[in-house]
Amino acid sequence: MVFEELYKMYSHKVFRVCLGYFNDVDKAKDVTQDTFITVFENFKFLKNTENISGWIYRIASNKCLRIIENEKKNKQVFDYDFLKAEDEKTTVYEDDFVNLHKCISELAELDRIIIGLYLEDVGQEKIADIVGISHANVRVKIHRIKNILSKKMKRNG
Repeated sequence: MVFEELYKMYSHKVFRVCLGYFNDVDKAKDVTQDTFITVFENFKFLKNTENISGWIYRIASNKCLRIIENEKKNKQVFDYDFLKAEDEKTTVYEDDFVNLHKCISELAELDRIIIGLYLEDVGQEKIADIVGISHANVRVKIHRIKNILSKKMKRNG
């Protein structure tokens, strides 16, 4: 698979996953770009090309987690308020989408990561590999997260 094809197929998805970690459009763009630089540099070493998407998501997830860890070490406060994205001309987002992101931003960090990957059509087994928990646990968490989000969406109209 050619690098340009990979970028076209996955860059928007990786961006949305990164946005779920940071809720900062610029930081999400930077990490997305950094992810694809790493993909480009290491693609020749990839032995199993059947799971390219999982490999790319794992790179992005690790980069995001590394940044979060470094910022916590530097005692920087992290703001996960998805409504920041609303301030920046988000005319392409519908009200339901913005409301969903608001509800997702109120979830615990691991739940935000899991539902973000799930919404990007990443398989449950790949999500389990990425976040480091069992497939059964991912399945249960997704079910619980859906229930929580459903209740929140109904309350928020």
